[in-house]
Formats: sequence, C-alpha cells, structure tokens
Amino acid sequence: METLLLYALFGLFAALAIGCAIAVVVQRNPLYSAISLIGVFIALAAHYIMLAAPFIAAVQIIVYAGAIMVLVVFVIMLLNVEEAEHRPARLRFLVPTAILLAAVLFAEAAFVIYSVGDSPYSSLDTSAPPVGLTSSIGISLFTEYLLPFEITSILLLMAIVGAITLARQASISELRRAAAVTITGDNAEAETSGFQSAKSNEITPVRTGAIN
Repeated sequence: METLLLYALFGLFAALAIGCAIAVVVQRNPLYSAISLIGVFIALAAHYIMLAAPFIAAVQIIVYAGAIMVLVVFVIMLLNVEEAEHRPARLRFLVPTAILLAAVLFAEAAFVIYSVGDSPYSSLDTSAPPVGLTSSIGISLFTEYLLPFEITSILLLMAIVGAITLARQASISELRRAAAVTITGDNAEAETSGFQSAKSNEITPVRTGAIN
C-alpha cells in the first residue's frame, strides 16, 4: 500500500513538473512563465522529499522557488514586460528537429527502464547512506568542505559590500544632481522675477505721465 502511494505521488508530481515546464515555454506572458517555473521547482522539491532528502528539498523551495523566482518576478514587473508578439518562425527545421530529439529522449528513457528491469544485480543492499539529511550535510560542510564553505562566505560578503557601495555612490550622485538642478531652477526663477520687476518699474512712470 505504501509503495503504491509513493508511485501515485511520484506520478502526480512528475505530471505537475512536466505540465508546468510546458507552460513555461507556451505562455506568451513572461510573468505567467515565471509562476509556472515556480510550480516546476515545487514539484522537484516534492521529489527530493520522496527520495529522503529533506534538506535539499528545503533549499530548493527557499532558494529557487523563493528568493530567485521572487527576484525574477520583481524584475519582470519593474521592466513592465508585455506579452511577446507572435512572429512566424523563419527556421522551418525547428519543429522536425524538436520531434526527432523528443523521440530520441523517449527511446533512451525506455532503454534505461528496460535495462534496469533486466538487471541481474537485484539482491544488492538498497540501504542508502544519509546523504540528503541536514546533519550529514552540516558535518561535511564543517569538516571536509570547510575551506570551500569559507571561501563562498567571503565571496558573498564581497558581493554584498560591493552592492552597497555601488548603491551608495549612485544615491550620492543623484542627490548632487538633484541639488544642482534645484539651484539652477532657483537662479533662473530669481532672474525671471528680477527682470519682471524691472520691466514693471519702467512701465509705471510712462503710465503716470500719460495720465497727467
């Protein structure tokens, strides 16, 4: 019963991943494509959970479906990207090539499934080590892979400091430009008001003499 449930969940999430992947390509609105890609990431995270790798599934949700896709959606909304125009494909060989590649892919998948079914090594030990568990990953990071972990931390820190520096320089230059524009506008307004007052002083005696 449990095996049947796992097969059903695998088929469900596999169909969800394939459907969302097709929607990413088919959708003409890039925002809908990004949302469909989030569905693909969630389906892959579910597969990681079924493969007893909860930490990788959590990273898949937090990093890819969370941070990266939210950034992509914000960029699409800020750029105000409209729907792509429907243009006729100039390369006519794309459709036959895609069909041929899909047939080769399905043939390869069928061959692999058939070969695994006829494998003589069916009595092997199937107990896998805890690869995807949080404890094993943490121990590996802080023992065997401590140097790459620290180098990655330093690179991320450098990227954060560089982004803050660039943003600060841009804000300072914008403030200086705005101050220069304000000063120029005030000077122009003062010159205009002085010219108008001088002109009114010249016109007033003429009108007074005309009345007399």
